[in-house]
Amino acid sequence: MPLALLALAIGAFGIGTTEFVIMGVLPEVAGDFGVSIPTAGWLVSGYALGVVLGAPLLTILGTKVSRKKMLMFLMGLFVVGNALSAFAPSFGVMLIGRVIASLAHGAFFGIGSVVAADLVAPEKKASAISLMFMGLTVANVVGVPLGTYIGQAAGWRVTFVLVASLGIVGLLGLAKLVPEAGRPKSPDVRAEFAAFRNVQVWLALAMTVLGYGGVFAAITYITPMMTEVAGYSAGAVTWLLVLFGVGMFLGNLLGGRFADRALMPMLFTALAALSATLLLFTVTAHNKALAAITLTLIGALGFATVPPLQKWVLDQASAAPTLASAVNIGAFNLGNALAAWLGGVVISAGLGYTSPNWIGALLSGSALLLAFLAAALDRRTRGTTGHVVAASAPADDVPVAARH
Repeated sequence: MPLALLALAIGAFGIGTTEFVIMGVLPEVAGDFGVSIPTAGWLVSGYALGVVLGAPLLTILGTKVSRKKMLMFLMGLFVVGNALSAFAPSFGVMLIGRVIASLAHGAFFGIGSVVAADLVAPEKKASAISLMFMGLTVANVVGVPLGTYIGQAAGWRVTFVLVASLGIVGLLGLAKLVPEAGRPKSPDVRAEFAAFRNVQVWLALAMTVLGYGGVFAAITYITPMMTEVAGYSAGAVTWLLVLFGVGMFLGNLLGGRFADRALMPMLFTALAALSATLLLFTVTAHNKALAAITLTLIGALGFATVPPLQKWVLDQASAAPTLASAVNIGAFNLGNALAAWLGGVVISAGLGYTSPNWIGALLSGSALLLAFLAAALDRRTRGTTGHVVAASAPADDVPVAARH
């Protein structure tokens, strides 16, 4: 695989770390600024909102420059946001820093997916995308626990200084390793928006919202579930999240490898197994060992859907994939917010800390039904025309990958 994928993975590692490490140091941040924990929670929700809004906005603004230059700009924005958070004199300034950093998130993964896919042969595109996302999964295994430990031992500001420094390393890697080729050929943003005329793109976005939303319905409330139901200590939750991250890492690799061979069958299998595992979690959450195993499986199955979903969007929006790819990243965060809200609703209704797992299973099961619908529409299109209908793409843009 090209070394440029390493630079993309480093950037993804930094972004993944800053997104989730705030959850581990939230009490310290709240204490330093003299705000309540719920108020400090805006640092999480504000970041998610910034991802959803920033993904399409910055992608559109970047259509007139090369993808390499845009990735470098986004990583620079990431560095500025985290540096502002590290030295923020007030809670409001830190919130602004979090939002600035989040604006880079969706566009980086969206544009990065296009660049990664463009670096390899068509039959290896999903694997290339998964290698970039490997940085995000490794962040959950290494970056988040380490950042939490450093934040609790040396202060949360040190954590954000280190994250900003990591962004500088990623920026230098992008400048050195990513080729200049890959400038979008769209004369204006209308070509990018044209991709959304394809119902398959909308189906893919909905699958992303519902499928990964199923994961976050459970993981958002993992601390009370593991401490109040499974019987773990609060300190053990960090290591349980490491297991979840290990599952994400393995699922991402397997999802990319098998999606290159059989994209839709891989998606069917992952979504069906995820829905069943979330249902099972309502039972296994009452046993320490089984809860840990199930949590690892949820991480693996949830992230096994990421490479095939991202590749499906690239295929369906092949003539102008950049905006659709970035919006799909925003869809992950929209799913996170939706699932977290629904999980909170059922807990508040008195259904218990395992009840979000039922919500997660329902969301993932709905994504599976949409995947069947997408596959049926794709077969009907090919049966009618003899090939996949796609807008004409410039020769040096992302080619239409073979359908699986």
